[in-house]
Amino acid sequence: MFVKKAILAILPALLATPALAQSASGQTAPATAPAASAPSPICTDRPTRSNFACTVPDGAVQIEADGFNWSRLTQGGVATDTVLYTNPTVKLGVTSSTDIEANWVPYESVHTQGVGTLRGVGDLVLRLKQRLTPADAKVSIAILPYIKAPTARLGIGNGQWEGGVIIPANIALPKDFTLTLVPEVDVLADGVDPARRHVQVQQVVNLGKALTPTLTLYGELWTAQNFDPAGTVAQYSADFAFAWLMRPTLQLDFGGNFGLNKATPGAQLYVGVSTRF
Repeated sequence: MFVKKAILAILPALLATPALAQSASGQTAPATAPAASAPSPICTDRPTRSNFACTVPDGAVQIEADGFNWSRLTQGGVATDTVLYTNPTVKLGVTSSTDIEANWVPYESVHTQGVGTLRGVGDLVLRLKQRLTPADAKVSIAILPYIKAPTARLGIGNGQWEGGVIIPANIALPKDFTLTLVPEVDVLADGVDPARRHVQVQQVVNLGKALTPTLTLYGELWTAQNFDPAGTVAQYSADFAFAWLMRPTLQLDFGGNFGLNKATPGAQLYVGVSTRF
């Protein structure tokens, strides 16, 4: 009798044990399905001119694109308007800390007042991003070499192969602020003799503030110093943008870049979308 009572006492516990619970097909199955882990929030190289040290997860595909991008440069009283349509960057995660990226504008127009309008595709830019620090580091650093293939017609592009390297660094600060520093060195074709090359140096100082868990405000200063032998060209701008995380794998953004000298487009306005598959 004692043995019978003991068996009856422990039988419910045995039947409730996941390792022993049987499915209707006779296969061992857990008593309850494990909860699906939530996807990590998308991390992008937009908005603003900044690049970030984060990379696309291994095996994932990410698209970051302008829905519309307009800029105006006025020099000598002549205005030139450039419009980019979609301007997608497609990224593929190849390891947990490396992704490859391709950017190509399928259609753009360049309208110069009193001269006319050029229309066509843009140049193809290929990049490789290698994160150098752990994903959760307080200071995240990556190296991002790139090469530009001249797929655009003259007047939209310069018809030359060019390249460079970008080193984004993100620094987590108190109160949900993030400081981003992005030095960049470009190797560009000379304006007078395109067979020769010279250096351009760029720098971005960006400060982001998470206003809510899904809305972030960015403000930055950007400069480019183009040391063309025909004459150095210095550009400066103040840039602002918002990014809205609609869901973990979908982000919308809009912003504007505002030139601080005559060599820089006076205004550049854009809206964009980023998603990860």
